[in-house]
Amino acid sequence: MRIKFTASLVAVALAAGSALLPLKASAQETFSKAQTNEMHNIIRDYLLENPEILNEMIAKLQAAERDQQDKQAREAIASNAKELFRNENDVVVGNPNGSVTMVEFFDYNCGFCKRSVADVLRFTEEDKDLRIVMKEFPILSEGSIIASRAAIASKKQGKYWEFHLALMAASGNIDTEEKVMSIAAETGLDVAKLKADMTEDAEAIEKNINDNRALAQALGINGTPAFVIDDNLVPGAMPYDQLATSVKIVRDKGGCQYC
Repeated sequence: MRIKFTASLVAVALAAGSALLPLKASAQETFSKAQTNEMHNIIRDYLLENPEILNEMIAKLQAAERDQQDKQAREAIASNAKELFRNENDVVVGNPNGSVTMVEFFDYNCGFCKRSVADVLRFTEEDKDLRIVMKEFPILSEGSIIASRAAIASKKQGKYWEFHLALMAASGNIDTEEKVMSIAAETGLDVAKLKADMTEDAEAIEKNINDNRALAQALGINGTPAFVIDDNLVPGAMPYDQLATSVKIVRDKGGCQYC
């Protein structure tokens, strides 16, 4: 069997050696130099003859790391529940009084976010008891920031959701203000008012985006999309079946604990 020696695998191998070899002073006093060398050779030969054990160790280590990350995420969700689920500055779609809330962090230039839209829309159409909180999280480019600023400002014209969907459906990168405004005009927004609102409310808009960034950092979110359903953080796109299952789990356990 051939093993790809990644940095993690080497680290595990070194950890295994450190754990097994009698390197401490007390052990060195117990065994002679010849005995210690013999043990080194036995361990080395065993690992070379059974390299799959390193893969098993890596899998166990990675599982432990995931468990620790999940625990930290749940603790962060509990500590930031109000900001996460009930921030009055966030746009809520679906059923505003839904018994289960899903939060989505997204970027308008994120390909996976764009591909997630169809599944999210399908589920909101089928589940009339789902509340969705939109978290503008522009991290990919300056164009993403411009798009998020415009989207937040579009709330004043009552067209956020339509504009959001149009931005997500746009082909190519959204890299200039001109492209953002072109999409706004196609959506039926008053572009002159939109620009004025972006300027007038610039401080509040930046605070909204920065608050989302701080929240994402607290939760350990460093990419888009990312979804939070009650105490469950899912980094990456969620296909329809996973979305439906995640919501069902919350309901089956008695409803939202935090959302």
